[in-house]
Amino acid sequence: MAERLSMIVFSGTVDKLYPVSILASGAVAMGMDVDIFLTFWGLNAFFKDTIKTNTRMSKDFEDMTSMMMQVMKEKKVPSWHDTLRKAKELGNVRIHACSMTLDLLGLKKENLDDMVDDIMGVGEFIETARDSKITLFI
Repeated sequence: MAERLSMIVFSGTVDKLYPVSILASGAVAMGMDVDIFLTFWGLNAFFKDTIKTNTRMSKDFEDMTSMMMQVMKEKKVPSWHDTLRKAKELGNVRIHACSMTLDLLGLKKENLDDMVDDIMGVGEFIETARDSKITLFI
């Protein structure tokens, strides 16, 4: 059985989503399985209608948003969602939506990008993360 990286994604800002996709890519390149649990604002970033247009940055970096987006465009850096999609193509990356967050927002899996594999409760994710070599909260 492959080693596992589990990530709880609580933030939906680009400065946090890039590390999620890069860490997932690195883990699959090293032969690890990856489980990503999307909750609260992290789940918001995976809505069908906003996944490709989200350019929000954390309050700490909001004054740098335009400049960072321009630099990334000039350097042809793939978007965080394209990087994560590629990681899913290369290895075992599973993306789980928090069932409680969906209930609170009145949403269903159909409202989410097709990268999201399933809906999972926190208890089920904790069971999965329990066997992880690495668990991160982002």
